[in-house]
Amino acid sequence: MANTKREKLFAEFPPVPTEKWEEVIAVDLKGADYERKLVWRTPEGFNVRPYYRAENLEGLKFLASEPGEFPYVRGTRCDNVWCVHQSLTVKCPEAANAEALKLLDSGVDSLGFSLTKELSAAEVETLLRDIHLPAVEVVFSGEGVADVVEPVLAKIEKEGWQETASVHFVLDPIINRLSLTGAFCSPGGEKCFKMLAGLVRRTAAMKGVRVVTVSGENFSNAGSTIVEELAFTLSAGHEYLVRLMDEGLTVDEAARKIRFSMGVTSNYFMEMAKFRAARMLWANIVKGYNPEKGCSCKLFAHAVTSTWNQTVYDPYINMLRGTTEAMSAAIAGVHSLEVTPFNASFAEPDEFSKRIARNVELLLKHESHFDQVVDPAGGSYYIENLTQSIAAEAWKLFLELEEKGGYVAAFESGYVVERVDASAAAKDKSVAQRRITLLGANQYPNFTEVASDAVTEAAVTRRKKAGVLNPYRGAMAFEAMRLHVDRSGKTPKAFMLTAGHLAMARARAQFSCNFFACAGIRVQDNTFFKDLEEGVKAALESKAEIVVLCSSDDCYAELAPRVKEMLGDKAILVIAGAPACMAELEAQGIGNFIHVKSNVLDTLHNYLTQMGI
Repeated sequence: MANTKREKLFAEFPPVPTEKWEEVIAVDLKGADYERKLVWRTPEGFNVRPYYRAENLEGLKFLASEPGEFPYVRGTRCDNVWCVHQSLTVKCPEAANAEALKLLDSGVDSLGFSLTKELSAAEVETLLRDIHLPAVEVVFSGEGVADVVEPVLAKIEKEGWQETASVHFVLDPIINRLSLTGAFCSPGGEKCFKMLAGLVRRTAAMKGVRVVTVSGENFSNAGSTIVEELAFTLSAGHEYLVRLMDEGLTVDEAARKIRFSMGVTSNYFMEMAKFRAARMLWANIVKGYNPEKGCSCKLFAHAVTSTWNQTVYDPYINMLRGTTEAMSAAIAGVHSLEVTPFNASFAEPDEFSKRIARNVELLLKHESHFDQVVDPAGGSYYIENLTQSIAAEAWKLFLELEEKGGYVAAFESGYVVERVDASAAAKDKSVAQRRITLLGANQYPNFTEVASDAVTEAAVTRRKKAGVLNPYRGAMAFEAMRLHVDRSGKTPKAFMLTAGHLAMARARAQFSCNFFACAGIRVQDNTFFKDLEEGVKAALESKAEIVVLCSSDDCYAELAPRVKEMLGDKAILVIAGAPACMAELEAQGIGNFIHVKSNVLDTLHNYLTQMGI
């Protein structure tokens, strides 16, 4: 009976071929260019079509694999249970231990200890007191990480946890040293790689211990594209693989001691595809060395939500960013995930911000049950094609680095930084022109917000060193401008003079309010002035430094000159829009226009300069 109903349903809705869809789209476009209107050219270097169908999956070889099967596109395991990771700064081992135990009681099962100094064996014991390493993953990072390795390994051996302890060390001379500071801890890094090789041998019997972490999130936070982050991260991982084998280790011994860490941006679907592509590419890289065990090809991935797109103004929006980013990582399938606290960009995370951060993951697990579905994106025409496109572009860039002699050689030649800086500059331009939206900073700011005392000039100042990766936040330029206004002791105002055409006046007034508020300029909106003279009088009485004429393009030729004459030099006249009569108005001395193609950052700086701020 059910089959009969299904057959009748299919009869009523016969398959529609792609050609029919395209015919309808062509009609709707009314002659507009299909590629320009509907096809998205990504910064990663490939096109994304407006829709995908089953036929677009043809030729994708990895589709036949299941979760836990090579090349691990769908995951390295047959489940999707990830570790909820949270980091804490270790200044006092006693206090850090107390905080760690609280975190474990709050749902965290992966602890990150960020060390600020060298710890003695006794201090390591204090730090790990009552933490059962077979039940809790622990990751050590920071300035003193190299010094705690031996005390931690000794503790594992003393307790007999060689088979069960899950401990990782963020030892990363290639990225955290060379790429961020410009130099290894020793010439050529030879001592670094010998030290790492020694640790690989030292921990050979400790299956859950990884001594190398490839810190790929630094590329993303320095402004790279997703493809660049993936290619450079895999290239650095491959460099470790080769250097460790040069020290006499087998590919199996080396690969199983490498841990990858990557960032997750708010590019929701692309990030899902990135992790899927990462597993596939790393599996093929390791397979090229003929490992004895298939598990050596599995990418061990940690994810941390982006800091590049965090904002100090309207910081609670960072909670939303962290949530969508965490969803991408959870759906993509990672070993562990850390959600960056929403206030991390301008303050030391406190109990509230840390609780919100970890609760994002707990909600995804215990209420949304993301951990109970393996690779839910698998089979999606769109995600599968994104995975293939990202993998193809990342692989091309990876091979380019190999031709240059590998990651270290490519970095030392300046190529890596040059690529990342170019991508960062393109992003900065898009932020300035609002093609990339950072809510609260360059679009839809909180009009009445004034930076709290917690926000310092240092928090919004971008510091750039030549020849190295420079992590920063995309909103910094806007934030520095707005903080300067907040701390200037002045309260500049922009008055919306709405006249002529009601609907257009209101729309452009809203646009203009958002525009000027991005610089901390107070805005005075007005519903509508039927009488132009009345509107100008109200503008002058408001003592606003800027008067924005908001109307329709057809009205500007008449209204703008009249407003200019009445205002005189008592305020800066700005026209909201780019009317066809712009050249005529400019000839009459009206030269200020704001519109969707404006470079918002440069334009606002110009007005602040005119106001003496």
